[in-house]
Order: sequence, then structure tokens, then C-alpha cells
Amino acid sequence: MSKSEKATDKFKSNFNCAQSVLSVFADDLGMREDDCLKIASAFGGGIAKRQHTCGAVTAALMAIGLKYGNGYNDDPAKKTITYELSNRFIEEFKKLNGAMNCKELLNDLNMNDPEDLKTIHELDLFRVNCDHYVQTAVILTEQLLEE
Repeated sequence: MSKSEKATDKFKSNFNCAQSVLSVFADDLGMREDDCLKIASAFGGGIAKRQHTCGAVTAALMAIGLKYGNGYNDDPAKKTITYELSNRFIEEFKKLNGAMNCKELLNDLNMNDPEDLKTIHELDLFRVNCDHYVQTAVILTEQLLEE
């Protein structure tokens, strides 16, 4: 099963978009899957359901940072590399999906408004739209982590 399929399965199993994306990279990043699930748990729904940056995007950027980012005693140039790869990810994600903002990606509907949430469920946007964003984020991240 591919990473994007695993992420979609996680998303369908009530993990949020960020958790679903970051957790499939746990082994590649030398982390425990459970730790990835916990780290990403606050980023679903566009950061704590505030519908800002899509959780799939934030998780992808976390994975890029974990692989390429700079920490103590690292070459400061790693930060530049991380920013370059992150910007490539963002531009490609936006090109493929039209936005990276959760609310925009959910047809400008507010998941915190009861009427809009009802419409989101009627249109099945979490499955139709968000499954696609999770898959896209994983595929793009895989490409960048292989470089």
C-alpha cells in the first residue's frame, strides 16, 4: 500500500489531515508513528479547526523540516534548503488545488458555523476534497524527501 493510500486510510479512521500526512513519514524521519500523530494533532482543520493553512500542508512542511531543517550544531544553510523545498511544495500544492487555506479548500464554507458544517457534510467535502488534499500532500512530500 502506498503512503498516500495509508494516509487516506488514516484520515478515514478519524485522524485529522495533518496527523494522516505526518504519520506516514514516521519511519523515514526516524520517529515513532504515535509521536507524529500527537505532534500533528493540533494542526487539523487548518490549525485547531480555525481554517487557516490546511493541515495536510502544515504536516508536509513539518516532514520537510524534520528531514532538512537545521537544529543545534547544524549548518545554517539547512534553513535555506528547508525554505526552498517548502516553497516548492507550497507552490505545487496551490497549483494543483487552487489554494492552501483550509476554508478556501472547503468551498469557502466555515466548518465552525452549524449551517456551513451541514453543507460540508451534505456535499461530503471532507471525503471528496480533503482526501484529495491529503493524497496530494503525501505525494509531493515523498518527491521532496527523495531528493
